[in-house]
Amino acid sequence: MPESFTEPSREGNVPTDYDSDRPVVRQYPRTSSNPPVQNMDDRYGRNNYQPRNNYQRGGYQQGGYQRNNNYRQNNYQPGYQDRNQDNRPVYPHKPMPQGDRRDGGYYQRPYGQGDNRGRYDNRRRNNNRPQRPQKKIIPVKYEEMVTDPNEEIRLNKILANAGICSRREADQLIQQGLVTVNGEVVTELGTRATRQDEILFQGRPVRSESKVYVLLNKPRNCVTTSDDPQCRLTVMDLVKRACSERIYPVGRLDRNTTGVILITNDGDLAAKLTHPQYKKKKIYHVWLDKDVKIEDMQKIAEGIELEDGEIHADAISYVKDDDPSQVGIEIHSGRNRIVRRIFEHLGYRVVKLDRVYFAGLTKKNLPRGKWRYLNEQEVNNLRMGCFD
Repeated sequence: MPESFTEPSREGNVPTDYDSDRPVVRQYPRTSSNPPVQNMDDRYGRNNYQPRNNYQRGGYQQGGYQRNNNYRQNNYQPGYQDRNQDNRPVYPHKPMPQGDRRDGGYYQRPYGQGDNRGRYDNRRRNNNRPQRPQKKIIPVKYEEMVTDPNEEIRLNKILANAGICSRREADQLIQQGLVTVNGEVVTELGTRATRQDEILFQGRPVRSESKVYVLLNKPRNCVTTSDDPQCRLTVMDLVKRACSERIYPVGRLDRNTTGVILITNDGDLAAKLTHPQYKKKKIYHVWLDKDVKIEDMQKIAEGIELEDGEIHADAISYVKDDDPSQVGIEIHSGRNRIVRRIFEHLGYRVVKLDRVYFAGLTKKNLPRGKWRYLNEQEVNNLRMGCFD
């Protein structure tokens, strides 16, 4: 039988026998790692503690870690060190690792490559990976329709059709004497010229640029303007990759109104689509805050009186039979906020407004915020006026 020893019990944690009140004495086999002890102080080594000398005590020491006898090798000096051209400290006793390493974080020791700044990262990095090229957009352009080459046209319109500037800005350039016609400087406003004349702007010939037609499904929180002084999102920001020509929106939509809008540099077509004389059809899908009464729809069809005159809808109906708060309205007028003002006049609030049809163009298969070029058939229909 191996020799055994008795473990001294501690106060407050003394196991007892269930049959008597005597303490239970546990027996443990005596081994080399379990030598007998005389008392508690000997057991925990309190009487055998010997202080260590010559910086051999474990743990932290006063002023930092325990001393290393080789810490002054290679002429190392404590404190800040000189830095090289890359603003890295120079440690003579420790060579810098190879590769592109940044101070302030764990660098990639197994590979010695990569750019790991202030973080642990054991992934391989390929900084030479080529970027995916953007899809090249080929603009769809059409030549200008010329019915009579000898027709006299105002000079500011010729400059605008060439994409140099707007008509208002062209008048300023003419007054500054920057435009010549057949070798003569022209400064008088309203001067006319033909396409056969030699017109120069700052010494360069003026030629009419190709026509581009872009259809946009306008989203909300987007203003219909070429330049916004408040730096808000504009329709021109959405179609900036469409072409290099100077294009502009035809007509206007409110900031929160969505739907189809045409953007082009064809000034003659834009005038036909926006002038009240031509009365181009527009269809809107209207969401209202409450159900629309049939009596109010009858009033809109017959005509109501607004601040700027009488207005009536060409057609109006419910979009869904089970939802009287959605209405479809067809109108030719191009007044400012005309649809919203019609329903506000009758006590309704327009929650959402979407233009689904404009001059024969629809937003079919065109997601919100996206644009596309008009096809040849659509361009011919617009030029010939084959639309309502």
